[in-house]
Amino acid sequence: MRHSLPHHAPIAVTERGHHPENLHFGSIAVVDANGTLLASAGDVDYPVFTRSALKPFQAMPLVAHQALGDALSDADIALLCASHSGESMHVKGVAALLARAGADETALACGCHTPYFYAATGQTPPPDATYSRLQHNCSGKHAGMLLLARALGAPLSGYLEGDHPVQAEIVRCVSHFSGLAEDQLVRGIDGCSAPNFALPLRALAQAFARLTRTDEDARYGAAPHRVARAMVRHPELVSGTARKDLVLMQAGQGDWVSKEGADGVRAIASFSRGIGIAAKCSDGQMAPLMVALVDALEQLGWTDEASRAALAALLPLPMRNAAGVEVGRMHSVLTLNSPALMGT
Repeated sequence: MRHSLPHHAPIAVTERGHHPENLHFGSIAVVDANGTLLASAGDVDYPVFTRSALKPFQAMPLVAHQALGDALSDADIALLCASHSGESMHVKGVAALLARAGADETALACGCHTPYFYAATGQTPPPDATYSRLQHNCSGKHAGMLLLARALGAPLSGYLEGDHPVQAEIVRCVSHFSGLAEDQLVRGIDGCSAPNFALPLRALAQAFARLTRTDEDARYGAAPHRVARAMVRHPELVSGTARKDLVLMQAGQGDWVSKEGADGVRAIASFSRGIGIAAKCSDGQMAPLMVALVDALEQLGWTDEASRAALAALLPLPMRNAAGVEVGRMHSVLTLNSPALMGT
């Protein structure tokens, strides 16, 4: 079946010799907790797969659970929401979560891959290294699903199946925060084999904005704000050494909660403003997305001298050829369509 395509807008360009060479398209939505679209570029109504940007809402039913939620530390919650680098701090934390579920790494259905730590730090993995499921970037999310299965009295096996009680709880949560009916959710399978959902960027941005509210949610109580604050307090657990979510949350100096998703997705929200931003790069590349997002933060008036200095580490370096000659660079061409919002 052929699907309609989104109407993305130009967000970043690479230039060679001061002439455009590659143009990257995408969309960005800026939304408050009430769902008001404050600024945008591109197509904010077309559903895009959220990938790991969904993790705070996959963790939410467990954090809100009456029996288990209070027993979770901020570090535990950060790991539930993590796309971590497989460092020792991540592995130990996930193993402890699994032990509380009466399980070990063999219960994880996420598979395994080379830990993100190596790519993030520019190191080459040892040629003879082997890796465990605990080092998979989504192992914290999966451990949380197993904990929720135990709390619900459901079987640990099959916890990723669409009709499993754990996934039913997550569907209800995603529907609640996105404002979409359960039967309107576009469904797919994530890279870690967990169910995933495509949401309009305006819905994802609103969901993140709702994480910043201090008043209790009608269904999930204090859990939304608790999830977001735990992520901000432990950005190193949400991501890892030299990773973008770590840098972004540190740049926000406690005011920004951020979560990256694979294939060019990111969501960020400001506690002081009660505003969420959701962005997608159409070709799935992270560098153009980051270039545009940093520019969006500048256009929205969220940055200051300190945050600009921190965010500079996220921007791609000038392009150089094999001889080391600078031949071009990437820059933003994003235009947000609500100039009245600038400076708020």
